[in-house]
Amino acid sequence: MAIKNDEMILEKNRFYKTKEWIIKKTGQIKNEYTQYEEKVANLKKASGGTYSNDLLVYEKLFKFTSENLKKYEESSVSPYFARIDFKEKRRDTESFYIGKFGINDNNNNEEVVIDWRAPIANLYYSGTYGASYYVAPSGVIEGDLKLKRKFLLKDGNLVDAYDEGVNEIILKNSMEGEQLTDEFLKVTLEQNVTSKLKDVVATIQNEQNQIIRAYKNKPIIIQGSAGSGKTTVALHRLAYLVYEYDEDVKNEEILVVAPNKIFLDYISEVLPNLGVFNMCQKTFEDVCKESLGYKGKIYTKDEKLALLIENKGKEKEKYIKAVSKLKGSLSFKMLLDKYIRYLEKQDIDVEDIKIDKYVLFSKKEIKRLYARDMIHLPIKKRKEEIEIYFKKKLKDKIQIIKENIEEDYFFKIKDVKSLKIQEEEKRKQIISLYDERDLKISKLKENGTLQLKEFFKKWKQKNINEIYKDLCLSKELFNHITNNQIPENIVNFIVESSKQNFENKVIDIEDLAHMVYLKLKLEGLSKKYVHIIIDEAQDYSYFEMYILNLLSKQNSLTIVGDLGQGIYSYKGINDWQKLIKTVFDDDATYINLTQSYRSTIEIIDFANKVLSHQNLNIKPAKPVLRHGDVPKIVEFLDNKDFAQKLNIVCDDLEKNNKESIAIICKTIDECKMLEKEINKLTQYKWTIIGNNSSELKNKKIIIPSYMTKGLEFDATIIYNCNEENYNNDEIDKKLLYVNLTRALHKEYIFYKGKKSNLIV
Repeated sequence: MAIKNDEMILEKNRFYKTKEWIIKKTGQIKNEYTQYEEKVANLKKASGGTYSNDLLVYEKLFKFTSENLKKYEESSVSPYFARIDFKEKRRDTESFYIGKFGINDNNNNEEVVIDWRAPIANLYYSGTYGASYYVAPSGVIEGDLKLKRKFLLKDGNLVDAYDEGVNEIILKNSMEGEQLTDEFLKVTLEQNVTSKLKDVVATIQNEQNQIIRAYKNKPIIIQGSAGSGKTTVALHRLAYLVYEYDEDVKNEEILVVAPNKIFLDYISEVLPNLGVFNMCQKTFEDVCKESLGYKGKIYTKDEKLALLIENKGKEKEKYIKAVSKLKGSLSFKMLLDKYIRYLEKQDIDVEDIKIDKYVLFSKKEIKRLYARDMIHLPIKKRKEEIEIYFKKKLKDKIQIIKENIEEDYFFKIKDVKSLKIQEEEKRKQIISLYDERDLKISKLKENGTLQLKEFFKKWKQKNINEIYKDLCLSKELFNHITNNQIPENIVNFIVESSKQNFENKVIDIEDLAHMVYLKLKLEGLSKKYVHIIIDEAQDYSYFEMYILNLLSKQNSLTIVGDLGQGIYSYKGINDWQKLIKTVFDDDATYINLTQSYRSTIEIIDFANKVLSHQNLNIKPAKPVLRHGDVPKIVEFLDNKDFAQKLNIVCDDLEKNNKESIAIICKTIDECKMLEKEINKLTQYKWTIIGNNSSELKNKKIIIPSYMTKGLEFDATIIYNCNEENYNNDEIDKKLLYVNLTRALHKEYIFYKGKKSNLIV
């Protein structure tokens, strides 16, 4: 409910007064920024590249001021979005204005704006009117929540205000005729798509807020329906963790794992807009390549998916799926663990390190250090530590051998002295033995160092690429490691496909994960992250999720996904409970988000019909009651006919200010074919988004089905949803569901020939 006019006047006065104060403060910070920038430049010039403590100090000051300036510049446009009135016990009622950033007036010791992540701001998201409380660092603060007010801002101006709880939304089905009561949220949802994902601090719902503020050091797994805001929630959780655990969570030690570079570009502005900078944002492929130092070509999951689509129903498809399922399972981890033990046995087959006949370091000592004392270390680290230890002990070992040599030569000389030969000959032999002894002793250190060097050179481990290649290219070794438990035809396929990949100097993404595991176990990994966000988690295998968990410190992960969108289900996750049990040892929090905020009820209802064909144990999306047109199913005869009808659709969309439009084809080859033809036949310019694309530049795009996940558009056009393209195959059902859940406002499904049974 909108507030009264006299209250609105007071709020506007307060709003513009606050803006004026922040703008003035921003000017002061700009001056500081300029001064620090000049100071850093001068100190860099003066230091000439050498270490300078003053430079280090001023660089930190400059960085802090730079981030502070961004915060104030954004706040000068929109200082805050909400107000709460809270009466703490035995105190007067206070008003708190909540914004994206906390703003303090140090001169008056006053909090002008409360950061949305602050403990008291939790009352805005999850508090209820009347008796309420929040948890502060000092303990539980009890009192009465008197008011929750939301401000509608546009172009830096206060347009309206509502006194209704952010979470007071009627979410009943359309049969009962209920409407969305939260006007503030309704206005937000009806906006058009931008090229970037937006922050939603003003419209975070209670169920989302609970996730954002959940405990850090425990994996949290979120099954979120299409449009449930799971990605946005995960990113806001990260911003909250940085705020709440500022001493433990450093930005550069945070990792966001996304499905592709397009998606990374799409989410790129959320965290900086929330004051979080310099975090790592990568694809899983890039995480692995960085861990291995690999710069070559990768056979990606999307290329494999395209191959599966092309070979649908053929024997090759069955082998690809079977091998991917095996390689993605934790059974393959057990296989690699056996291989590591095999390598350990090979490594422990050593001989004494000697100088001539004298034992410098015995094989018994080497085996004890390797297989017992240092068993907790990766193999490479063990060898390095043994080498360091031996070098430190070399002087003492040399002394022992020196004493042994002296003792041996003492008896040799004694024997010569007892010989009944001429004194001259005896003297010559004795002198010769002394010289021989002295020469050996003089070269002991040199020979000892040389023998150590030669031993550790031979004992040196192969690189990970060679170690993995040995396993995959040898049928005999593979069968030995697996005790012949894997069917011969599967082993043959693994060996042959691996041979082809290595010859082409390309690594399968699934093999890349195995190589990272081997590196971790054989060499160790220095880079770990204090928190990892994994988006579209259903598309990772159990093995890949195991790897990501190993890269996290203290099990701090936020994992979001939707089984209904698991287009890589042949190797991906199909059961969250199985993931929790096998990867996280039954110690993870599971949350199901079913409310969809993206699309209209008509679009979601249509998509849910396709979801029902998947027979998954998940709840379908429940749309916020925002109505629109029913998705239109349109037949076309050929691409010329499609282009003509496409023109009509686009004309209508533009009249209704719907600019972001995506034509979704099934494969990249279909995209290329269509782009070539329709750009000659329509008045609109269409741009392909392909496997190597890194950003969404244009409003009108043609994109393959498997690259649309996480993205949203004002309108989508599904190209050729016929029986041939989308049949009852598991991948087809998931791809189509993904395609049908991308549109905010309008959706069109075109088909040629026989319409797919999935949309009948």
